[in-house]
Amino acid sequence: MLAAGGCVPGSKLVPFAAMRADAAAKRGNELLQVEDYEAALAEFEQAIDLHPGLASAHEKIGLIQEQRGDLPAAAKAYSEAVKLAPQRFDYSVALAGVYQKMRSFAEAVRAYLHACDLDPQSYYARLNLGICYREAGQYDEAIACFTKAAELAPDDPAAYAQMAMAYEAQGKDHDALREFNASLERDPAQPEVLVSMGTVMIRQDRIGSAREAFKKAIDLDPTCARAYERLGFCYFREREYEDALNQYQYAILLDHRMAEAHSGLGAVRMAMFLQDPAKAELRRMALEHWHRSLEINPDQPKIRALIEKYRDKPAQGEEAVLLGAAGGLSDDGQ
Repeated sequence: MLAAGGCVPGSKLVPFAAMRADAAAKRGNELLQVEDYEAALAEFEQAIDLHPGLASAHEKIGLIQEQRGDLPAAAKAYSEAVKLAPQRFDYSVALAGVYQKMRSFAEAVRAYLHACDLDPQSYYARLNLGICYREAGQYDEAIACFTKAAELAPDDPAAYAQMAMAYEAQGKDHDALREFNASLERDPAQPEVLVSMGTVMIRQDRIGSAREAFKKAIDLDPTCARAYERLGFCYFREREYEDALNQYQYAILLDHRMAEAHSGLGAVRMAMFLQDPAKAELRRMALEHWHRSLEINPDQPKIRALIEKYRDKPAQGEEAVLLGAAGGLSDDGQ
């Protein structure tokens, strides 16, 4: 016999609000499939109003807010999803990724550590944990993560390149070059890695080797403005001024807001003026490029000092002073 209300004795009714929440979430997922983000967001918000503990709805709101570029709102939603479903690896990785985009590296590290606890074999989580450690200045921790990532996926070049950058930040150039080479052995077609490797070689005063690295990068990617800028610096160091001018100009054509390329052009033109002081136009052009560089990046004390130094007609034989103005290395040595 049925109990009052027609219910089977001992059975549990699914709360009506929870049923409505599930229906709203289902509609939200359908709207997500057709990329109607605003309507989907409204459905997921309704689902949460009806059932605040519905972790999947919080996660979907995080996804939508991330797509919209509202990273703080995305982080808030993902964080709630992780609290409600701490066993979900994908929720933790999503939260960590948003914190990483926000450059909130301490929070990203915590989220990635949780993800790595959930799945110790995740190459993606381990690699990005290392990147966040490196960005936070915790280089030893970063290198340990990259080493583990390389063990998990020994044929993937990314872990070796990222490890090289951590060594480079510590000033361990030989270790950095070893790892850059390890990355290139696994994938030679990495122009950005070649540019980074060449930059380390510049610091070692291996200008010829650096120049070859930048040329390879340009062969792989003729639109890599940074490679042209660094190659320009190499030519400048070798006093091949016309070739240096050409490379810096290529860099600016590709990226007119590259402060280093404008600084380099200024240095080359001033060096040419010092060789032939009768060509006053070269001095004017040099100062113009330096001013343009400061408009793009005001935080360049070396350039400010050179403008002040060369505002009046400089003496001959001062070409070496201009090396600091060229774009091969910035004021912080990078």
